[in-house]
Order: sequence, then C-alpha cells, then structure tokens
Amino acid sequence: MKIDVKEYNDVTVLTVRGNLMGGPETLAVHEKVKELIDQKRLKIAIDLSSVKWMNSSGLGTMMGCMSSLKNAGGDLKLCGVTEKVKSLFMITKLITIFDTHDTPEDAVAAFSG
Repeated sequence: MKIDVKEYNDVTVLTVRGNLMGGPETLAVHEKVKELIDQKRLKIAIDLSSVKWMNSSGLGTMMGCMSSLKNAGGDLKLCGVTEKVKSLFMITKLITIFDTHDTPEDAVAAFSG
C-alpha cells in the first residue's frame, strides 16, 4: 500500500495504490485522513485509480474517512474509481453517498463548484 499526497490550493488529493482489503494498509488511509484533519486540511479527494480491488473493510475505511471529515466540517470526494471497485459501490448502494469524479482534477474543481 502506498499513499501519495498532493496539494491543490486548499484541496488535498490522496492517491492510493494497492488493494483495500483490511489490515494495516487499509487503516493507513484513514490515519492519513485524520492526520490531514488535524492539520485543518478539510477538503480531501481520494484517487482510487490504482486500487485494483476493495472489500467490505475497504468500504468501511472510505465510510470512516467521510465520517471523520464531515464531523470536522470537511468534505470527501472520490475519483478514478475503477469499474471493478465501482461495481462494489453500486451493489452496496454506497455510490449514492459518495461524490465521485473521473479524475483528480474534476474532484478538485468540484470543491469550488
């Protein structure tokens, strides 16, 4: 699991590489989001274009990230969701909860829209 962080003005984009299948690597994503919240970085987009697969633990992590941000007065957007991962969001109906975009640039633009 690798997490790259890029700043676009007041929006932070986390690019996650690997699978979100539970365990320490999945927890690392939520920990990174909490760390950013502590730094008052409250607009976060998570780029999932390099995530090949996600299970219920990964979905739970995305929900946790969103809850932590909402509770802090922030917002979360997802981008680059692959078809395989998107199908999991659709089956669980979580696709209706998350604001998803094709690219990180689209997600960043959506924060100011």
